[in-house]
Amino acid sequence: MKRARWYVVQVETGREQKTCDAIERACKQVESVVGGQDPVIREVFAPSYRSRYKLHGEWHDENRLLMPGYVMAVTEKPWKLAKVLRGITGFARIVRMGETFAPLSDDDRNWIERWTGEGDRAIPMSIARKEGDRIVVTEGPLKGREGMITRIKRRLCMAEVEIHAGAMTIRTTVGLAVLPG
Repeated sequence: MKRARWYVVQVETGREQKTCDAIERACKQVESVVGGQDPVIREVFAPSYRSRYKLHGEWHDENRLLMPGYVMAVTEKPWKLAKVLRGITGFARIVRMGETFAPLSDDDRNWIERWTGEGDRAIPMSIARKEGDRIVVTEGPLKGREGMITRIKRRLCMAEVEIHAGAMTIRTTVGLAVLPG
């Protein structure tokens, strides 16, 4: 069986989960017409990351969207998914590069898959230590992938990173706690 690719679907910001639900319903409807033998998608989700914030002196954990305005659709048939997307309410389209659909890069897909699982697509928080002028990630998803980091927001416990779909670069944030050296 061919490995399904992860396609980035652009949606209305703030409606990511509702659009995922609408895509699942529409795909199930199409599958029921053809007898359910040929699934359009394997999974559709709005990836997120775990972070922390301080409020009134107490730390609180939260999940935030990894890519606001985008969801991931796991499919072997992007052309069929594109047709289904035309029939749902609201804006949803697969990201393209010219005439071809642009899947998430294998490197970024493997990184997300390593730290998440089907049903729980939230990337855990990374931990780093300050060593002189450098920040060294000691555990979590960013360990060994410091090159992804473009900026660190220490007070917000976040790191800005870049994710690639075709030639398109999506700048986003993930959780990163920087502990004193």
